[in-house]
Amino acid sequence: MSAKQSVTLAEIVGCIEDFASPGLQEKWDNTGWQLCPLSPDAPCTGAMLCLDVTPDVVAEAEAEGCNLIVSHHPLIFKGLRQITGASPVERAVISAIKAGIAVYSSHTALDSASHGVSRKLGVMLGLESMRVLAPQPGSTDTGLGIVGEYPSPMSVDGFIARVKEVYGAPVVRRSEGPAGLKEIRRVALCSGSGGEFIGDAIAAGADAYITSDTRYHDFVDHGRAILMVDTGHFESEICTKSIFSAIISEKFPTFAVRQSHAEHNPVCYV
Repeated sequence: MSAKQSVTLAEIVGCIEDFASPGLQEKWDNTGWQLCPLSPDAPCTGAMLCLDVTPDVVAEAEAEGCNLIVSHHPLIFKGLRQITGASPVERAVISAIKAGIAVYSSHTALDSASHGVSRKLGVMLGLESMRVLAPQPGSTDTGLGIVGEYPSPMSVDGFIARVKEVYGAPVVRRSEGPAGLKEIRRVALCSGSGGEFIGDAIAAGADAYITSDTRYHDFVDHGRAILMVDTGHFESEICTKSIFSAIISEKFPTFAVRQSHAEHNPVCYV
C-alpha cells in the first residue's frame, strides 16, 4: 500500500485505537479526536507524530503535506473559553483548522495499553518478566507503569548511566536510596508523572523506581526506602513517537509517517 492509495483519517486513527482503546484512559483525560476539520473518511495524506502539538509542529505538518497530527499529549486538555490566538494552544488550533489538519491524541490510553509507554521503556532498558505496576480494575495486563527485572544485577552507577542513555536524559534527579544499596535488579517505572505510584513500587519490592515530575516531599518521604530516579517528563515520553510509528507502519507499511523534528524539550538544563 502506498500513501497515494485511499487510506483515510479514520483508518489511521482506527489502528491506533485498536492498540490503545480510548476506554483505557483515565477519567480526567481527553484521549481522542481533538480537531477534525475534514471528514474522518477523507484520505489521509500523511501523519505527523509528536509528543506535544505546538504551532511549530502544525507548520511542520503542513510543510510535509500531512493532514493528520497524532500526539501523545492532548492538544485540548483544559476547556477553551475562547480561541483568539492568545496562547500557543489557541494558535495551534487556529493554524490546524486553517490548514485542514486533523489532530488525534492518545494519552493515558496509550499509557495503560498492554504494550504501552511504560512497557516500551522497560524493553528499551532491557527489563524482563514485566508486569503492570498499577493494574486497571479487573485486569492484569492493562494499567499504569510496569515492574520488571534484570537477568543479572547492575551496579547503582551502571543503572543510572543506563537510564540516562535510554531516556536521552542529560541529567537525572535521584534519591539517596536505602542504606547499603549496591545493586539494582528489580525496577519499577511509570512514564510521565508517576509520583502517585511510589508506594506501589516499594510494595512490589523494587530496588529502583523511575518516573518524572517527582515532588520534593516525595524524595523526603520515600527517598531512603527506594532509589528514586526522575528523568524529566519530556525524556520519559518522547518514545511515544516511535510507538505511534510502529503501530501505523505495521498496518500500512509504506504509508507516509513523519516523526516531528520541530518539537524540542521545553526544559533547558544549565
